[in-house]
Amino acid sequence: MIPLETLATFFTASVLLGLAPGPDNIFVLTQSALRGKIAGLLVTLGLCTGLVVHTTAVAFGVAVVFQASALAFTALKLGGAGYLFYLAWHAFRASAERISAGRKIELSYLTLYKRGIIMNVTNPKVSIFFLAFLPQFADPGRGSLTLQMLLLGGVFIVSTILVFGSIALLAGSIGQWLNRSPKFQVIMNRMAGVVFVGLALKLATVRQ
Repeated sequence: MIPLETLATFFTASVLLGLAPGPDNIFVLTQSALRGKIAGLLVTLGLCTGLVVHTTAVAFGVAVVFQASALAFTALKLGGAGYLFYLAWHAFRASAERISAGRKIELSYLTLYKRGIIMNVTNPKVSIFFLAFLPQFADPGRGSLTLQMLLLGGVFIVSTILVFGSIALLAGSIGQWLNRSPKFQVIMNRMAGVVFVGLALKLATVRQ
C-alpha cells in the first residue's frame, strides 16, 4: 500500500489546494455567511459527497471520457454553469431576513446538501484535476491502482472537510452581525449573485 510519508505529502498538498481560492470554497463561504454555520457545513458535506463520485470515476477510469470527449465535457460544464446562474437569479431576488443558528434555515437541510453535490459533480474540471493529481502519488508496484486511488481520494476528502468546515465555521459567525443590518444582508445577497455569475461564466468558458 501507499507509504505513510507519501500520504502525509499528499495530505499537505490537498490542504494547500483546499485553501487556494476557488469555486467550491467561495461557495461554502458565501452560503455560510448568508445562511449560517450549519448551512456551510451541509454544503461542505455535499461537496465532499461529490468528491466521492469523482474519486470513483477516476479510480475506475471513467474520468478519461471527459478528456477524450469534447461533447461530454461541454455538456457537463454547461450544466454546471446553468445551475450557478440559477443560484445567482435567486440571490439577486432575495430580500433581507433573520439569520440565527436557533431558527430554521430558509432552505431545507437536504436542499443545502444537494446544492453542494450538484456544485461539485457538475464541474468536469474536478474529475480532470483528480485524473492528473491522484496518479502522481500512486505506484503500480504497490498493488491495485484502483484501491490506491480510492485511498488517495478518501484522504483528499478528509482534508476538504477540515478546510471547508473551518471556512464554514468562521464565515458563519458573520451571520450574527448580519442580523443587525438588513440593508447589508441585501448587499451580501447581491454580492453572492455576482459571485455566482462570475463562477458560471468562468466554468462555461473553460476549455478542455
